[in-house]
Amino acid sequence: MGMAGLNPGMDGPPLQLNIEPNPMANKINTILISQPKPTTVKSPYFDLAERQKLTIDFRPFIHVEGMEAQEFRQQRVDLAEHTAVILTSRLAVDHYFRMAKELRFEVPDAMKYFCISESTAYYLQKYVVYRKRKIFHGTIKFDELVTLMKKHKGEKFLLPCSDLLKDSIPNALDAGKFNYSKAVMYRTVCSDLSDLSDVKYDVLVFFSPSGIESLFKNFPDFEQGKTRIAVFGPTTAKAAEAAGLRIDINAPTAKAPSMSMAIEQHIAG
Repeated sequence: MGMAGLNPGMDGPPLQLNIEPNPMANKINTILISQPKPTTVKSPYFDLAERQKLTIDFRPFIHVEGMEAQEFRQQRVDLAEHTAVILTSRLAVDHYFRMAKELRFEVPDAMKYFCISESTAYYLQKYVVYRKRKIFHGTIKFDELVTLMKKHKGEKFLLPCSDLLKDSIPNALDAGKFNYSKAVMYRTVCSDLSDLSDVKYDVLVFFSPSGIESLFKNFPDFEQGKTRIAVFGPTTAKAAEAAGLRIDINAPTAKAPSMSMAIEQHIAG
């Protein structure tokens, strides 16, 4: 089965690898992280690679595509009817303003923004004059944001989101009896990995059910064999098990709150 023509290592020309496990069956030498490569020089994965003398590659198995305005109109959501926007990520920020531009909707200065975190709130500066807008933010947990929103129950909220919105978010809004509209503006899709062939890694690392889906969409005949599968989070683990994969490394746990720690503990035995 072919999977990826990635070069084990951070840089350098492409190198053909084999997806079957390393001949040294119990030793981990190569790892594929199914996410983009970190953009900063400081990353626990880089440190892990140096400490354990590993080759760690990064390749996103999924990516986000914006929905076109014509398709969005079919949802019959009128941006102008809403007085507040719920922003759960930077992606939501980008696609809200992108869609507003494509629909020729001029976002009013009086619009209220309710952001999942302070960093998401500050990201709004890309589109608005921050100090002149009504911006509220929580600290990552959606329940905290809901508490802030309860002080503004008279607003009609817009929730820009992806097609894979967690049920917990609309459930919390329904429970709080908020007047809101869900607006799907972008979707998560499987990346094309067809350029990757005859690649062998000792460990494949996944962070979402979509990553597992992408693996089998690109390589329907994938057989795990001795390749180790690492998963982050219960929903990813459930998807891996449903696909018939054997989970060898699981995170987060009490002893390994991060994936890099879980991998290192697995190597240590």
